[in-house]
Amino acid sequence: MSDTLMISVSGMLGIVGKDLTPELVARHAAALGAWARSNGKPLVVLGRDARTSGAMFARAATAGFMSVGVDVIDVGIAPTPTVQLAVEHHHAGAGLILTASHNPIEWNALKLVGPDGIFLDGAAGQAVRALADQGAPRMGWDGIGRVTEDPGAIARHLAQVLALPMLDVPAIRARRFTVALDCVRGAGGTTIPALLEQLGCTVHAINTEVDGRFPRAPEPLPENLGDLARLVRETGAAVGFAVDPDVDRLALVDETGTPIGEDYTLALAIRAVLSHAARPAVAPGTTPVAVANLSTSLVVEDAARMGGARFVRAPVGEANVAQVIKAEGALIGGEGNGGVILPMSHIGRDAPIGVALILQLLSASGSTLTGLVAAQPRYRIVKAKAPRGKDLAPVYQRLRDRFPDAQVDTRDGLRLAWSDRWVHVRPSGTEPIVRFIAEAPTEADAEQLVATCREFFSS
Repeated sequence: MSDTLMISVSGMLGIVGKDLTPELVARHAAALGAWARSNGKPLVVLGRDARTSGAMFARAATAGFMSVGVDVIDVGIAPTPTVQLAVEHHHAGAGLILTASHNPIEWNALKLVGPDGIFLDGAAGQAVRALADQGAPRMGWDGIGRVTEDPGAIARHLAQVLALPMLDVPAIRARRFTVALDCVRGAGGTTIPALLEQLGCTVHAINTEVDGRFPRAPEPLPENLGDLARLVRETGAAVGFAVDPDVDRLALVDETGTPIGEDYTLALAIRAVLSHAARPAVAPGTTPVAVANLSTSLVVEDAARMGGARFVRAPVGEANVAQVIKAEGALIGGEGNGGVILPMSHIGRDAPIGVALILQLLSASGSTLTGLVAAQPRYRIVKAKAPRGKDLAPVYQRLRDRFPDAQVDTRDGLRLAWSDRWVHVRPSGTEPIVRFIAEAPTEADAEQLVATCREFFSS
């Protein structure tokens, strides 16, 4: 196996032509199709982002599905959440999304979706991988699957967003927001401009071409949003929106042209959902629940608690967050990388929903984005890494002994937390390293937490 092919329970990621090939895609698509067929649903939904390799892999995947007697509904180039919703809409047995998300242009990936529209969990992912390894049985000439297209998937997705009960669409339209947008020439160009126009916005957009030729590093981090920041300043926009290539993550730029960090996307979305208009979605007398992963900023936890919600953390990874959202019956959840999950729509990260919720909050509050951010406590996050030893358990124990007053979570590495700071130490899932992430009121405090933890791994 190639040293750059990364396999997880819900898919695989690799470099196009080096370790991710049409043959590999066809074999794993056949396995996913056979798994869906074995569960009594010989129907799959296929979608992709705008990467140049996507059309090739979509054809390979289609052949794999058809070869095991599974029908394919192809939604074409569409956001990841659109494809997840299409799986639910068509009552399909599975879904396959061809996207490497925020990875550079030379990468692509397979993301496997279950019949509930959620990425496959460990058991299901292992079953599909076993079928791929042993070779799924192929059909003869009279058992081959068929292909149909679904041109309405994006329109259905947008209609579902606009129908959310916490959105006051007429009020948003009345504000006539000027908005700047950067779609990084990914699948966002198919969706976000249309959503903003339906919300009555004047849109100034860059990189809306849907050709997958990313003009910058595709991850919507502050250091990659210089062009969007300039566009905000030049147009006098109330907000700048940036999405990643498959449109499940959303980053914000405030009206001064300053990127505010992806954690604030989820924090502000939680504030919008926990407003009075959203409360009918929670049973009377029930405390709403918000969920985020263990490495998400305290600004998200603060937003949830300020809104009267119980806050629950999950292990890192969208599939893990989704499972906790289901178990807790959460009203909202997500990840600090700009991924907003609204279960009343579907349990998956959804940038269009994030866009709508941010505009709702701006409309209802009458505040600027700068004002909304200033109303929350500020923290600083510091990240680092170190080589990983064979056995981490003794090091974790020494760290627990070093910080006896900390709240301890061992579900995903080791997380030590206090009222206003935390540090998370966990092994990387893709590299032989240990990652450190700490947050505190000051950068010096966060750096000190990371430095102390790193000492235990070097001693």
